[in-house]
Amino acid sequence: MTTHRSPDRPTNDEGIALVLALLFMLAFSSLGAAVMVLSRTETFSSLNYRMMSQARYGAESGVHKAAHFLLNSYALPGTGGDPLSNYNTTVSPVTYLDQPVVLSAITNVTANYPVAGVQTAFAAAGQGALPAGQTTVLYTSSATLLSMREVVPYGANTPTIVQTWRLTARGRLTGARNAEVEVSAILERQVVPAHTYAAFATNPGCGALTFSGGVGTDSYDSSNMVLAGGAPVTDALSGHVGTNGNLTEGGGSVINGSLSTPRTGVGNCNAGAVTALTLQGNAQVTGGITALPQAVQYSLPDPPSPLPPTTSVTLNGTSLCGTLALTTGTCAGTAGNLTVDPVGTPMALGNVKVTGGATLTLHAGTYNINSLQLTGDSTLAIASGPVILNVAGASETTPIDFEGGATANETFDPSMFRIHYAGTATLKLTGGTTTAAIVYAPLASATVAGGADFYGSILAAAVSVTGGAQLHYDRRLSRDFFIVGPQMMSGFTWRAQ
Repeated sequence: MTTHRSPDRPTNDEGIALVLALLFMLAFSSLGAAVMVLSRTETFSSLNYRMMSQARYGAESGVHKAAHFLLNSYALPGTGGDPLSNYNTTVSPVTYLDQPVVLSAITNVTANYPVAGVQTAFAAAGQGALPAGQTTVLYTSSATLLSMREVVPYGANTPTIVQTWRLTARGRLTGARNAEVEVSAILERQVVPAHTYAAFATNPGCGALTFSGGVGTDSYDSSNMVLAGGAPVTDALSGHVGTNGNLTEGGGSVINGSLSTPRTGVGNCNAGAVTALTLQGNAQVTGGITALPQAVQYSLPDPPSPLPPTTSVTLNGTSLCGTLALTTGTCAGTAGNLTVDPVGTPMALGNVKVTGGATLTLHAGTYNINSLQLTGDSTLAIASGPVILNVAGASETTPIDFEGGATANETFDPSMFRIHYAGTATLKLTGGTTTAAIVYAPLASATVAGGADFYGSILAAAVSVTGGAQLHYDRRLSRDFFIVGPQMMSGFTWRAQ
């Protein structure tokens, strides 16, 4: 029997469904494999990230351990059998025996330090371990001395060693998989100007700086000044002020410069919310607010050495050198008009009161004094400079009081008359006359009042300027006087090993 196909029926299509099924299975298998590989890759990526992060945290711990040692356990060169002559400070890094000075707790970083005990102590302190889940991160560190120099800070008599170190630490995580990270940072102390403001108040609270009653600031340069009417011509700029706390300004006062402070905001100030600036009565800060990254720390001036007596003497219109118990060569003059010269040796004076129209003239030198008061139209005159008053202020509430008299520094160079005080009492710096001086008293309160002109710079815990007084900042001071700032970390970098 013969069969016939329909002409509409396709031919040769047996098994096509099986082929399609196999193709789809292959595609889905490939997709599944890709998903599995991706999942595995993500797992390993997360694992690597976690391990590298843990190793980095360990390395950062090593940097901090090295810094902690240098800040708290390390004796600076120049003491303890470690003379500065051990070091060649004219190169960077600093060298000892022609090799970089290195403290090391890292096995393959060679230590090189003149005092073996210092290296031993660092090797013990500069390493450690951190728990990290089910494993432990090990870290080691080293420190390379990049630079070193001696600096005599303003207000001090002895030099300070200023160093810059490069700290390097390695964090290592071991196990089925290993990870190692190296972190580096710079530990440094910067030398910064001591007097960069017309007035700076170290107090962090409200009203640390107070300007009221039509007062103001501006500036001049004593190294290149023009006199008009017997006083320097000033510029309505660069009369900057600063504080670790708040400036309260009112009564039409004008700061011809900026306000620098770590505080923020303008408005009412209270202990729980210290603002940068409180403005009242059309007062102005023409240069705006400059944000400080942190509070500024100033070291205290050295106390007078030797300490002055606390006995009291009064100079009036009839006084002679015997009143000060000074001999010929250090004191001269006529009744009520005395001239004093330390002749290269620090002079110790007790509580000195100048009154009754008397004049006390000081020649260049160091005066260790307990207190000084001008009253009764008396005058303190600066004949040559610098005159340095190291004030002890023992048992005195106002160790410096110029309100009842006048000071005469005809050079208008404030560096010729310097007042250093480490105590907490009040300094009354002007009466109704002109004063040209540098005041360095980080813990004291300072007042400028009575329509006076003050040429120079004032650094105190609190500064009050009232009654039409004017502060004229000498821009030259920022170039001539320096202090050593706090230790700080900078230049942070890291890389995988």
